[in-house]
Amino acid sequence: MTTDTLDTTTLGRSGLKVTRLGYGAMELRGSRVWGGRPIDSAQADTILSAVLDSGINWIDTSGDYGTSEKLIGELIADRRDEYTLATKCGCTIVPAGDHDETPHDFSREHMLGNIDTSLRLMNTDHIDILQVHNPTVEQAEEFRIVDTLREIKESGKVGVTGISTRSPDLATFIDWNVFDVIQIPYSALERKHENLIQRAHDSGAGTIIRSAAPRSAAGGGLGKEERLQTWQRAGLDELLEAGESRGRWMTRYMLSHPGIDTIIIGTLSPDHLAENIADVAAGPLAPDVYAEAKRRLDDAGESPEDA
Repeated sequence: MTTDTLDTTTLGRSGLKVTRLGYGAMELRGSRVWGGRPIDSAQADTILSAVLDSGINWIDTSGDYGTSEKLIGELIADRRDEYTLATKCGCTIVPAGDHDETPHDFSREHMLGNIDTSLRLMNTDHIDILQVHNPTVEQAEEFRIVDTLREIKESGKVGVTGISTRSPDLATFIDWNVFDVIQIPYSALERKHENLIQRAHDSGAGTIIRSAAPRSAAGGGLGKEERLQTWQRAGLDELLEAGESRGRWMTRYMLSHPGIDTIIIGTLSPDHLAENIADVAAGPLAPDVYAEAKRRLDDAGESPEDA
């Protein structure tokens, strides 16, 4: 894979230069967290090396992604100058029989412990982007997470602070205007946050998008059955270019949104990684196709909520 196929962008007021495709390292979590698949060091080394060799220059992980942080630290710490590293705090892993539970704790003491654990596991002296992991507004206020993030940033352990969130809390967090980056779930088939993404971008925050409709074999890469039904109601197959997969079209739809800086896609397969890179390199949809897609999705009952 070449290193010149991916465009880069500035991640909002953070000033970080990132590729428009980032690697979602939740796929390295192992079998104990959220129905993940078993993974060994050789498999993780193969995919992480392929990510960096491809030119992707940023990786997103979390303290509750099972073995993810540990594998990153063991396998690519010696290439630390090649990637922007994002992780999350407020996370906990609690063994529970044959699986792990992942409750959140947003207390100051726990979040301070999170960052030190992440630094140790990933064998680094700094995290480029630290995101609070899906607190509600009430939790954020109760535990004064903004104050804790400021303390962590002032320690020099973290460069940029942000939040991973969704509605109904997203709009309020945008209004606070204190997060340098905001990570938001979104896809053509789950458009709830479409207008709020633009609002976040216009506020100056960097917008990181994790797909709300991950690929799967079912429905040609559309995931859940209801997503396939939405796709069919909207007649989106009619908008595909010759030979274009549904998955590629979905990626290009996200990249067509003017408020999106970068997107996260995870995989354990180098072949799928190459496909993801080719999808992103194909660029946004033509403006008329993008407008028609939104019109059809509106008519099919898949519309964004008000910003």
